[in-house]
Amino acid sequence: MPNTLNPLELIARRWQPSARFVERAALATVIMAVIIVVTGGAVRLTESGLGCPTWPTCTAESLTPTPAMGINGIVEFGNRALTGVLCVIVGLFIIAARARHPRRRSLTRLGWAQFWIVMGNAVVGGITVLTGLNPYIVSSHFLLSTGLLTVAVVSWKRAGEGDGEPRGLVARPVRQLAFVLVLATAALTVIGTVVTGSGQHAGDASKDVHRIPLDWQEITQLHVDFVYIVVGLSVALWFTLRAVKAPAAPRRAVLELFGCLLFQGVIGYVQYFNGQPELIVGLHMFGSTLVWIGVLRIFLALRDRGPVPAAPESTTAATDAGDATETASPAEQPAKAPAAR
Repeated sequence: MPNTLNPLELIARRWQPSARFVERAALATVIMAVIIVVTGGAVRLTESGLGCPTWPTCTAESLTPTPAMGINGIVEFGNRALTGVLCVIVGLFIIAARARHPRRRSLTRLGWAQFWIVMGNAVVGGITVLTGLNPYIVSSHFLLSTGLLTVAVVSWKRAGEGDGEPRGLVARPVRQLAFVLVLATAALTVIGTVVTGSGQHAGDASKDVHRIPLDWQEITQLHVDFVYIVVGLSVALWFTLRAVKAPAAPRRAVLELFGCLLFQGVIGYVQYFNGQPELIVGLHMFGSTLVWIGVLRIFLALRDRGPVPAAPESTTAATDAGDATETASPAEQPAKAPAAR
């Protein structure tokens, strides 16, 4: 009985994406992960968290929102629909990574990791609705989205480099300083979710939405303290990289992080002193994704795995020859030599 090929293997035999295409597909997953975070924030800020009062359908009788539900139902359902778009983009990355020769299992595993995080977060989103926007579940929903963004950024980086053993580009203490920066930024993100869970934007107009029973201003001050820690670590890392004459890529990444931190700091102070306006809070959430991406890029830029593996020439030649044979007309086929008499 002949072996049955799975669909990904069949695609890999017929399609050879370039390394650049795979890298762009990985970048698309990063962009979609950012969009999911921002649109999720829009659901909360427009008080549309219960725009669809149940899950997985929008109402008990309808999959989609009804006209009576107004803009809140549209916003909530639109965020759910974006999950499908995200799955398509992640699926494209998985297929492209699998079809590329030589096969890189590390890339396909990262793609599947993204897929399962999306599926898990969809379930957590449903639990969020069914529990009436429990703030702890809402926080875990955001943190899972941040986890998805993390894996997407790693996928993007790995798609543009080889599979060699990681080689440090700077001394180990410098890499440890960068890792401390990652940890501090992760703590900043977690504290930010607590600020959200105890703040005034509950996600729904109902006064019955439970909030985290903490003093919002005290948690906000802790959040600001960690901002100063992250900025201080970034400055220290910048001077350290200059002192050790690190390659240009990580030093440029730190400068890009400074720009993100400046943007985020201005937005943070504007929202704090102006009563948390919805648009500014949304920009602050967008800024948080940029800061996290910037920190991860610094950490990943401090090691090297060599160039992207090139596709085998035999595979490329066989594909080109097969294409030429399939597209040639009978008149273009080479004439057979006459048989010897």
